[in-house]
Amino acid sequence: MTSSNDIRATFLDYFARNGHAVVESSPLVPRNDPTLLFTNSGMVQFKNVFTGQEKRPYLRATTAQKCLRAGGKHNDLDNVGYTARHHTFFEMLGNFSFGDYFKEQAIAYAWELVTKDFALPKDRLLVTVFAEDDDAAGYWKKVAGLPDSRIIRIPTSDNFWRMGDTGPCGPCSEIFYDHGEGIPGGPPGSPDADGDRFIEIWNLVFMQYEEGPPGVRVPLPRPSIDTGMGLERIAAILQGKHDNYDTDVLRALILASAEATGQEPDGPWRASHRVIADHLRAGTFLIADGVLPSNEGRGYVLRRILRRAMRHAHMLGSREPLLHRLVPVLVRQMGGAYPEIARAEPLVTETLKLEETRFRSLLERGLHLLAEETARLPAGGILPGEVAFRLYDTYGFPLDLTQDALRAEGRQVDVAGFEAAMAEQRRRARAAWAGSGEAATEGLWFDLRERFGATEFLGYTTETAEAEILALVVDGKVADHAAVGQEVTVLLNQTPFYGESGGQVGDTGLISAGEACRIVVRDTQRKLGDLIVHHGTVAHGEATVGLAVQAEVDHARRSAIRAHHSATHLLHEALRRRLGSHVTQKGSLNAPDRLRFDISHPSPLSGEDIAWVEGEVNARIRENAEVVTRLMTPEQAVAAGAMALFGEKYGEEVRVVGMGHDPTATEKGGIYSLELCGGTHVRRTGDIGLFKIVSEGAVAAGVRRVEALTGEAALRAVEATERRLEEAAAALRVPPAEVPARVAALLEERRRLERELADLRRQLATGGGGGQVEEVGGLRLAARNLGEVPARDLKGLAEAMLKGGTADIAALVSTAEGKVSIVVALGEAARGRADAVALVRAAAAAAGGKGGGGRPDMAQAGGPDAARAEDALAALREALATTPATA
Repeated sequence: MTSSNDIRATFLDYFARNGHAVVESSPLVPRNDPTLLFTNSGMVQFKNVFTGQEKRPYLRATTAQKCLRAGGKHNDLDNVGYTARHHTFFEMLGNFSFGDYFKEQAIAYAWELVTKDFALPKDRLLVTVFAEDDDAAGYWKKVAGLPDSRIIRIPTSDNFWRMGDTGPCGPCSEIFYDHGEGIPGGPPGSPDADGDRFIEIWNLVFMQYEEGPPGVRVPLPRPSIDTGMGLERIAAILQGKHDNYDTDVLRALILASAEATGQEPDGPWRASHRVIADHLRAGTFLIADGVLPSNEGRGYVLRRILRRAMRHAHMLGSREPLLHRLVPVLVRQMGGAYPEIARAEPLVTETLKLEETRFRSLLERGLHLLAEETARLPAGGILPGEVAFRLYDTYGFPLDLTQDALRAEGRQVDVAGFEAAMAEQRRRARAAWAGSGEAATEGLWFDLRERFGATEFLGYTTETAEAEILALVVDGKVADHAAVGQEVTVLLNQTPFYGESGGQVGDTGLISAGEACRIVVRDTQRKLGDLIVHHGTVAHGEATVGLAVQAEVDHARRSAIRAHHSATHLLHEALRRRLGSHVTQKGSLNAPDRLRFDISHPSPLSGEDIAWVEGEVNARIRENAEVVTRLMTPEQAVAAGAMALFGEKYGEEVRVVGMGHDPTATEKGGIYSLELCGGTHVRRTGDIGLFKIVSEGAVAAGVRRVEALTGEAALRAVEATERRLEEAAAALRVPPAEVPARVAALLEERRRLERELADLRRQLATGGGGGQVEEVGGLRLAARNLGEVPARDLKGLAEAMLKGGTADIAALVSTAEGKVSIVVALGEAARGRADAVALVRAAAAAAGGKGGGGRPDMAQAGGPDAARAEDALAALREALATTPATA
């Protein structure tokens, strides 16, 4: 038997021999087409090459492209499992010419491959062409020798391809295989063309026109070729099957499902095995490409696919999670061609197991409710929409899952009623939001949230993505456009920009559409939790709603933020291990230039603490362990040992980030740091580079703040410290290693000199001698201008003077730092006869100061002008001379 792997290799090898570059499959999440949920054809990754926006180093290419159709206009989900050829995930084989060869050569390649390399009998093949495409019809006659009866002209759009309302377009030609008279159905274009006898296996698109405004179509200067052959369809033919699900890859999965559930593969539960086989492929490849189950966007489509398969596993009698047990079978079948699923096998297995475990807890209760409700209905009765909505809202049953569950009973769902219940829930949510005290000006975001849904964040896996401008906000109002120089807030359908949350600052970067528009993004924020909005300025052109753009995050800045954020996790764990388990996060900032981390701890960190924590974090950085992210419910995350922040609000699902290895941390599965976190992180701890604590201090009672740097910022800080050390060593004329001892010796010498100076000043202030004490108002006054003596010494000196008994009042003035500082102290004999506060205020006023205060026996004041020190003393004498005795 020719295996699917052989067929894929034969196709690629054939075109490689004919000068085509073999290009790897692009991810299922397209990065260059904001209008697509998923890559749904081989040409998606080449879209910008066809339009001329991108240049590649080749003019011919061939691919085996993984594709998915399970959302939007390309949605085959409802039919999967019940027909022979509907799939969510499939492979598209294709060859492409970018302005190189055209129709004749494309037809020649196709005919040679299918009739020689694949050895299909020529009498079983026929083709279709667009009715007006005489060139293609002529080439089929010339190259393949087909008669007119087997070249069918189709006048409809089925044989005319368009990239969109405008852009490249052209006629196409399809190759059909005739399965024989034993299969019902007629040739394409006939009344019974929908039968299964004639199966399309390959479509050749001839891009030869540019579609402009209505009625305007001009020839392309470089016509191109885009083809697509479904691997599952050609495999069925080459393996002698009529049903895609009987081909090797899908059959292996079906048999594995049958063995695991004990149900015959081709018995009454045939459709359920097929659903599981198809959906397992889709789920595995989506998870491997970075999509995780969620309630929004692509994650929601993945969840719908998985839950549909999980319900069928339940129907087969499986009472334990099933899908994750089938992953190794799929990896054996397809891991050679797509190594990404082999690399992601642990993540896929864990994600499927967690998702199915969670859904099973809801499934039986939901199915019980569904059975109760349908039992009340007459035969063939329609299920009320509000019941379907309750299943969705309470038990996580998407509408299509409920519809699928009722298919066997021949029942339908009141879809209009479901949508009405959904609208009512949104109305209640809006009313609750409006009553929460939010600013009225923020109401526009609720309108936009209802209209467009949540923004899909792509930034965990990429920093660049194509997107579409959904809305613009200018001066607080929704606008259709924004001109050069205007401040604008931009809402995209998907974005790699991280909106500020969880302590991580928002991204900056560029949103652009070539020469048409360029918006410099200075900040990214979140609105209503899941709307990501970009604040910036239109730097060039004009921003308009509906414009396809490229969103590009500032890579260097994001890298620095990631490093600081990941270091915060390691810091948290290190602090807990050093200081105790009472340490919990009280706040954080993860910015490009630093990190700030607040913790609950009652006392300062010692130098030994800081050194230990620094060393521990840097050891984990050098370990260079992979940073692993998993998606769980909050309960599962906490049960797995992940640290949750008290007071934080978590949704139904959380991202759990693990870093480092520690075999002793058995409660965390041997992981050093395990935390709930929605931010972006480095891929490996070694990407952090270097960690350096730069400060530690108190910010509130029982809360300490640690500030640190990583990577380049940490290196610059260390280099700056080293330079300062070298400068100090040079000034001290010692080697850098001797600086601490030398500084200590200098400090001790300074303290000795300060003590001696203080003694000399005291002697100067209190020493005897003529003219040092004068009698004023019947009291002995010792008035001194001590010059540069520090103001803090005046009180002590005044008290020392009075102790000698030679003066009743001491009035001392300092002129240090260019200001006047005045202290007045009264001895026992002066108390009651004079007031120190009144005297000091009089002196201060003379020196340009105001006020002064203290006790009646000791007061101080000051003035701004040191040159008026003697004026201050003179004013004090005058005040004392005119002070009447109070006792």
